[in-house]
Amino acid sequence: MSNWNLLLFGVYPYVAVAICLIGSWARFDLSQYTWKAGSSQMLNQRGMRVASNFFHIGVLFILAGHFVGLLTPSAVYHHLISTENKQLLAMVSGGLFGLLCLVGLLMLVNRRLSDPRVRATSSASDILVLLVLLVQLVLGLLTIVASTEHMDGSVMVLLADWAQNTVLLRPTEAAASIAPVGLIYKLHVFLGLTLFVLFPFTRLVHIVSAPIWYLGRRYQIVRQKI
Repeated sequence: MSNWNLLLFGVYPYVAVAICLIGSWARFDLSQYTWKAGSSQMLNQRGMRVASNFFHIGVLFILAGHFVGLLTPSAVYHHLISTENKQLLAMVSGGLFGLLCLVGLLMLVNRRLSDPRVRATSSASDILVLLVLLVQLVLGLLTIVASTEHMDGSVMVLLADWAQNTVLLRPTEAAASIAPVGLIYKLHVFLGLTLFVLFPFTRLVHIVSAPIWYLGRRYQIVRQKI
């Protein structure tokens, strides 16, 4: 195992999570008014609802699938499904929701870059996040293609071992687990970790926003009736 592999997949995950947590806390503490995803729907509503729904439905199912697939120990899921069938299920469901997400994301990127009014109100970080998400999604779909070459689920097991060892604070074992997998998987994992680094500094923070207190607040008077 090379030092680069240990650094990128043994150490970097903890650095990324630390930046995500500390950066998010600092932003919420020091600049709460920036804790939002600025809406541009009023500037151009055409196709916005379809694009947003496709993207969010797809990404939510993808994240849930990654969470369950990577962090469920084999001793648990083997009571329900074999490793081979688990990979097949992941490929089919991941491909379906990945394509749904891709369609929505491409629509959002096109709207963000081609509409003059939306582009004028977009920050550099807004565009960066969309492009990084697009690259990450394409890499994820390419891993499905690469997985057709090993339908026994062996690579999926190695990736799950990496994720579980990382959560259990075993960086050396985690890095050793991911070392044999192909470059496309490593790029996908690395960019996924990089999204944690970008999280506190972009509109991605709205993912963990839960304005429950709005339910109990008084009505805000915008203007009085005459």
